[in-house]
Amino acid sequence: MNRFFTLLACALTMTLTSCQFSENIYINEDGSGRMEFSMDASEMMEMVGQMGEGNSENGMDKAVDSTIVFKDFLEEKKDSIATLPIEDQQKIKALEDFKMHMVMNPETKKMVFDLNTEFKDANELQDMFKAMNSFSNLQGTGGAEQNTPSSPFSNIGEGGSTDVQYSFDGHVFKRSAKIVDQELHQQAMDSLGEQSAMMFGSSKYKINYHFPRAVKSFSKEGAMYSEDRKTVTFEVGFMDVLKDPELLDFEVVLEDK
Repeated sequence: MNRFFTLLACALTMTLTSCQFSENIYINEDGSGRMEFSMDASEMMEMVGQMGEGNSENGMDKAVDSTIVFKDFLEEKKDSIATLPIEDQQKIKALEDFKMHMVMNPETKKMVFDLNTEFKDANELQDMFKAMNSFSNLQGTGGAEQNTPSSPFSNIGEGGSTDVQYSFDGHVFKRSAKIVDQELHQQAMDSLGEQSAMMFGSSKYKINYHFPRAVKSFSKEGAMYSEDRKTVTFEVGFMDVLKDPELLDFEVVLEDK
């Protein structure tokens, strides 16, 4: 239980440093598929190595390759979880349908976290951000620092200022985001502070979408395609999309069957 939350605390810390973020969606012909959100903080490994003796205390000096199936974890640790505050229990419960893969290797300077889930319909994809919200807000649970700055993902999804929606009718895929509470959104931006803004300044948010058929058109300029045009990639600055979520509003039209 303690090691799990230590790793979660490490992941939370990485969301507050210079990372590269990827939103990966794999869609089948029937509209079902898998969504994976990844955070690559490999650039941070040198800084981790400079932390000294403290690394041995939290396991950061050792290679880790671990997969957590939250459904199994919730069942296995249900008694321990039941002792947590109700609010923390609810945050963990929101991750029930997700898996998290963590790789940390001081020698290869690799540090990657993947949170993924399967879906039956593209309309379920917005639930990913509900889970990200819960994941980001696990501060203080099992040892995460209470005074850690607010994560940028804590304001997306249910209860936040930004709403993200997806739809797919078999031919057209749409992603749309909007600020539903301008005041709350501004508060979230202000809470990041100048230091966090500088850290995120070089970070990118990359879209990698994989479709069952070739992409006929993508509504944004600057997209890249795989050789078979079944995969489309689009990248924006992370701080840019935090400030203006509509930068990642787009429409993907697939070739006919």
